[in-house]
Amino acid sequence: MGTEHNVRLTSAEISQLWTSYMNDSLTICIVKYFLNNVEDTEIQSVLKYALELSESHIPKLTKIFNYEKFPIPQGFNVNQDVNVNAPRLFSDTYYLNFIAQYGKIGLNANSEGVALAVRDDVDKYYTECLTESMKLHRMANEVLLSKGLYVRPPNIPMPEDVEFVKKKSFLAGFFGDVRPLSALEITNLYANIQRNALGTATLIGYIQVTKNKDVKEFLVQGKDISVNAIESFGQKLKIDNLPIPMTWDGEVTESTTNPFSDKLIMFQICSLISIGMGYYGLGLATSPRRDIGLLYNQKIVEIEPYASKGAKIMIENEWMEQPPLASDRDKLANQ
Repeated sequence: MGTEHNVRLTSAEISQLWTSYMNDSLTICIVKYFLNNVEDTEIQSVLKYALELSESHIPKLTKIFNYEKFPIPQGFNVNQDVNVNAPRLFSDTYYLNFIAQYGKIGLNANSEGVALAVRDDVDKYYTECLTESMKLHRMANEVLLSKGLYVRPPNIPMPEDVEFVKKKSFLAGFFGDVRPLSALEITNLYANIQRNALGTATLIGYIQVTKNKDVKEFLVQGKDISVNAIESFGQKLKIDNLPIPMTWDGEVTESTTNPFSDKLIMFQICSLISIGMGYYGLGLATSPRRDIGLLYNQKIVEIEPYASKGAKIMIENEWMEQPPLASDRDKLANQ
């Protein structure tokens, strides 16, 4: 490994490595199913590269875990959590947008891995992953552009001069002189609509195929939350006469055969909820207008109990794999 024995993994490194293993094992299952029924050769090449990356990560992560005598996470298994021969549930267009969005998530996750890495082997691993994520991101965007599927954020006029804010009304959003949206506010609103649009399509598909009553009710609630978010964010763009991204609901087939285990579905959706809350927090932090900040606050408050409900379903069904924990000193003291 090229690392001294006394250099232990930090809690930050452990959290990143454990999460990476879980997500890569999930991605392998999902993308293998996609590849079994994709028809477009260009989209197929993007999917193949995404699968190649995730499959190459597992042995590298396993090597680090074994070196530390850290138990290998169970994660997800192609033999248990996916039926690659199940009928197609989503279109090729969905597959491409799925990879494009996951590529962006990968860029953020791997850059965070680099920022948190202390040990040389961990830093090297995430640096390589970041380079790979950049290539996957470019590949997906190039295919989206070539097929006319890339949804560009709105255009705004270039400023004619440097200006400074002179009025407190710059912060207003409910009454009086409400300013137009800033470029950063537009960027976050638009991106959150895109993420929710893909999430809605995913939930529609999963609602169709799952037979578990609790899981189905959870997914239906999630779809309603996602649709409401699209409408709320879209309304802010409409007021400034800005375009709203298209939805992907039509990219779901009529199949009722579940290609994935309910465990995989719940983990994926709960992970997306967590990621979505992070993006809402970013939108809140970078939106000076009070009405935009309040909107993000409302969405976060709405999602928190929903996330808790998802965790309870996973725990009740023994689907939630426990992440690494700190030592329970009180328990050790009483032994």
